[in-house]
Amino acid sequence: MTPPSMTSRPIDKLEAMFAANRAAGRKALAPFVTAGDPDADTTVAVIEALHQRGASLCELGVPYSDPIADGPVIQASYTRALGKGLTLAGVFDIATRASATCAMPILAMASYSLVFRRGIDRFVADALGAGLAGFVVPDLPLEESDDFDAACRNAGLALVRLVTPTTPPERAEAIARKSTGFLYCVSVAGVTGARTDLPPGLVDRVQWLRTKTDVPILVGFGISSPEQVKAVAAVADGVIVGSALVRRIAEASGQPHDALLADVGRYVAELAVATR
Repeated sequence: MTPPSMTSRPIDKLEAMFAANRAAGRKALAPFVTAGDPDADTTVAVIEALHQRGASLCELGVPYSDPIADGPVIQASYTRALGKGLTLAGVFDIATRASATCAMPILAMASYSLVFRRGIDRFVADALGAGLAGFVVPDLPLEESDDFDAACRNAGLALVRLVTPTTPPERAEAIARKSTGFLYCVSVAGVTGARTDLPPGLVDRVQWLRTKTDVPILVGFGISSPEQVKAVAAVADGVIVGSALVRRIAEASGQPHDALLADVGRYVAELAVATR
């Protein structure tokens, strides 16, 4: 694989976004959407609407039959998308269409099983062709990530790592040092899902992680309200909102297309205000 020029790396788009946010005095809002739920055209339109209403980047969930850390809301969305025949090629097509019209970075959140089955080089090449800025791979152990890490660095793609509340300090430090693009700080132990309160110790954990890495730190799992976004944005570089948005899209999927986009847009705009 021929490396992209140093002025055109996909990760540069991500880094430029964080720099622009710092200059503007705001934090990143990173919504998660499931590819193909309720359908491909809606996913593309939702991503565009997210950016228009204040999102900084988007995590595009790649449906998988055996999710690792996804709660019931995202699991159900994966099941719906797969039930309608969505394939990995279809996910890359969604990313291609969205990245062609949307300026914000888009990262694929995928199980490493999908990467392994397709082959690292082909998977990375497909991502480059689709205009993705990188990957979040929740089930890729640090000790088994060297090949994929090297391929991503060679292609100029981010490989975001995750640190959880149960990650031992020495391991968390090693993960933080290897993460590119940003570091995903999981706020709570367990699976994804909207919660009402932020866990104790989160602020201290984010502050500690800041001493271990130079990349931005984003917090996810359980965040659903502007109040929670505001609290996290006070200490982190950004906030990831997943299950609450996926649920909202599912509940609005029976509405006319414009009504669904308007409802999603209003919700994201409320969250975006809280990042300032």
